[in-house]
Amino acid sequence: VQLQASGGGLVQAGGSLRLSCAASGRTFSTYVMGWFRQAPGKEREFVAAISWSGGTTDYADSVKGRFTISRANAKNTAYLQMNSLKPEDTAVYYCAVRSSATSVYPRRYDYWGQGTLVTVSS
Repeated sequence: VQLQASGGGLVQAGGSLRLSCAASGRTFSTYVMGWFRQAPGKEREFVAAISWSGGTTDYADSVKGRFTISRANAKNTAYLQMNSLKPEDTAVYYCAVRSSATSVYPRRYDYWGQGTLVTVSS
């Protein structure tokens, strides 16, 4: 599976961005999709995940109520809608997939995209 993340950019605090993750290769609809982020000098952390059907979603406490993960299996694409952005959301955002249940652990994901930079100014 090849993943291509896009949609990052510079936004003011309180603003919104929508990230996309386009997949190619094996059947995307059978995979769990996760979004992670990594700020400079910090470890990669879980942001959100969605089951293959879209029926189950998980969020990090820091983004609950502000971010929404979704997917369009017919388009082989997943999304992360980010609202009410804060400067602490600044990071490189990565999408990843795995073939089992949703997980908050990066090491349990099998394929990764290249990352897209989100910068939130105060």
